[in-house]
Amino acid sequence: MRVTRFLMLFLAVAIVVAGCASQPVAYVAMAPNGMDSAVYGSVGAPGVGYASGYGYAPGYGYAPGSMPGYGYGPSIQGPYTLDSGDRLRIVVFGQDGLTNSYAVDASGHIAMPLIGSVSARGASTDELANRVSEKLRDGYIREPHVAVEIEAYRPFFILGEVTAPGQYPYVANMTAETAVAIAGGFGPRAVRQSVILNRSYNGQQMRVAVPLSYPLRPGDTVNVQERWF
Repeated sequence: MRVTRFLMLFLAVAIVVAGCASQPVAYVAMAPNGMDSAVYGSVGAPGVGYASGYGYAPGYGYAPGSMPGYGYGPSIQGPYTLDSGDRLRIVVFGQDGLTNSYAVDASGHIAMPLIGSVSARGASTDELANRVSEKLRDGYIREPHVAVEIEAYRPFFILGEVTAPGQYPYVANMTAETAVAIAGGFGPRAVRQSVILNRSYNGQQMRVAVPLSYPLRPGDTVNVQERWF
């Protein structure tokens, strides 16, 4: 009788795990060569995580067959692109009336004298400089020379099991671990080996699990999960 009950329980667990494994999930880890990468794999069973006793929230896990704790796939880093909240220093050489600081507004644009609104969202600083140059060349300045640099980055956000969740100014070269430190450290029930990162990439919102060493960007949202045990 005990053997029969054990077999029935084992079969039930196997069915649940097999059903969960069919749900796709994206996550990121640092590959052995140091390059960041995203992986699309299957849901890990409860308790699978970076250390014994820790697991991801439902829907997160490692891809079958990948190295322990690592995965491979398309990078979600790429060049930094501008968005609402960034403050820029735009220099138009020889044109003091145009050289100034400009904020990227909620619609993703900057407003400059003469040429008016210029789209900045999703552009690199070089791309924005080219856009400004093209508009100035169209009836205003024969050969404009424009340089764009970031004066102040938009903030990042951190949620979940930290002492002081909220919005904070971005610090250059910060990692997920730095973000946790800025928010006062882990809460008592936090998963301390990984965080969930939300990032806009190529116009899409990516939600991925990353190690604490993963580099952050302005506008990222970090979610520190609660451990199961």
